[in-house]
Amino acid sequence: MVEHTCEKSDCNNSAKLRCPTCKKKNIEGGFFCSQECFKAAWVEHKAVHNVVTPYNPFPNYHFTGTLRPIYPLSPKREVPAHIELPDYAETGYPTSEMQISGDKQIEVITGKELELCRRACEITREVLEEAGKIIRPGITTDEIDRVVHEETIKRDAYPSPLNYMNYPKSVCTSVNECICHGIPDNRKLEDGDIINIDVSCYYKGFHGDSNKTFLVGKVDANGKKLVNVTKESLKRAIEIVKPGVLYREIGNVIEKYVKSQGFSVVRTYCGHGVHRHFHCPPTVCHYAHNKTFGVMKPGHIFTIEPMVNEGSYKDTQWPDEWTAVTVDGKRSAQFEHTILVTETGCEILTAKDNNW
Repeated sequence: MVEHTCEKSDCNNSAKLRCPTCKKKNIEGGFFCSQECFKAAWVEHKAVHNVVTPYNPFPNYHFTGTLRPIYPLSPKREVPAHIELPDYAETGYPTSEMQISGDKQIEVITGKELELCRRACEITREVLEEAGKIIRPGITTDEIDRVVHEETIKRDAYPSPLNYMNYPKSVCTSVNECICHGIPDNRKLEDGDIINIDVSCYYKGFHGDSNKTFLVGKVDANGKKLVNVTKESLKRAIEIVKPGVLYREIGNVIEKYVKSQGFSVVRTYCGHGVHRHFHCPPTVCHYAHNKTFGVMKPGHIFTIEPMVNEGSYKDTQWPDEWTAVTVDGKRSAQFEHTILVTETGCEILTAKDNNW
């Protein structure tokens, strides 16, 4: 029979009495020599009852790679009452966005509305920079979510992903084989990971949207190449943006370059218009020979956000109905900026002084 020692800090007696709550919750330990010691240690001891053992919520799901969700998720983060909310903040349903579903009309944004878009994008860039500062092995993706949430509300903005179509967090954190829409949880970043942080901020009626893939610790050569090629593909796409260019040309530029480097371009997810709506026309495909509708005009605002894979371009989704991953478990990288078409070219709204 295993012998136990009383867990009261100043008692070393043999213990057979066990805390009933520890027993019920299957928590290890909780042994005391007497009721007196149990009562005396109660204030300190009861804290262990609130410690939740991390778990995989989809134990029977066939994961394509090594990434696993680690639950439970932290509670929904609060937004101060003075912050202006998008229409889905309470219901989870973006009513105004759904009302224009299927519409191909690309809105032109000018004047005061354009200045509000610029500020929303500036806030988005600043928040993404703050999130990037904490990236290192040992940090959980939930900690990234906390930083993004706090930095967003500090700037009197709302984290656009929060409760959008019931998404539970304030940012998307996509690690390794996760292509996009990874939900922040209790997984710790590991040396050699790559992670995409996708930040979107809503400020006085307008959204900004940007993301970046970061290296965690020492990443192998092909991982670095994947990240660099993805960033370069976005740069090359932005270079062709000007009035009169067909939106479908963006995909031709991106895929031609990405394929030449030995990688593939995701087809399921695309760039989009972004301003008063989180997602609206135009659709911006990143692969070649697409059927994207529309011609660029001054005042159009949209994202370009290529997702580039090490292996197959195909994706699948976890049972959480958000996390998109590569079908072969190989890594994926992404970069994104919000772009304004100007009279002579374009302005990168989520970059400082058009530099990045």
